[in-house]
Amino acid sequence: MNFGIAIFPSKKLQDLANSYRKRYDAHYKFIPPHVTLKSTFSSTEEEDIKRISTILKEVSTKHEPFTLKVLKVSTFQPINNVIYLKIDPNPELLNLHEALHTEELGTDKPYTFVPHLTIGQDLSDKEMHDVLGQLSLMKFEHEETVDRFHLLYQLENGTWTVYETFLLGKDQ
Repeated sequence: MNFGIAIFPSKKLQDLANSYRKRYDAHYKFIPPHVTLKSTFSSTEEEDIKRISTILKEVSTKHEPFTLKVLKVSTFQPINNVIYLKIDPNPELLNLHEALHTEELGTDKPYTFVPHLTIGQDLSDKEMHDVLGQLSLMKFEHEETVDRFHLLYQLENGTWTVYETFLLGKDQ
């Protein structure tokens, strides 16, 4: 079974991201807008998931809620045709990301961590430039408090759903 760890932003920010994702993101139907903290990893053993859950609970108590701030629209081009809302890589978010990449949880990082919410992907070069040109004229500013992250699992139809939620902070 595939697992991942992510932050789901507020409904307000999800609605904003989805207003673009439904047109420009082929993965729109598989997962709500999110900030990936740990990319997909696999496990078939129930004991592994219990152990991971225990570790994630421990990580959550060592990290306090923090501010998630959208800065602007950006892209991963020329690497790939992805348009995203850039998230401020503040120390709290970076520290949480690092805490989820330990020996116990696996240190594999397929990409450099760039906090973001994808709003478009799998676009042709022409569509990419057109959409990015339009969006770069718009102002994207949003700020909210993040107080939790989620362990997700992938269903057989490719959709992702929450396996367990972890609240940040000592006073949970």
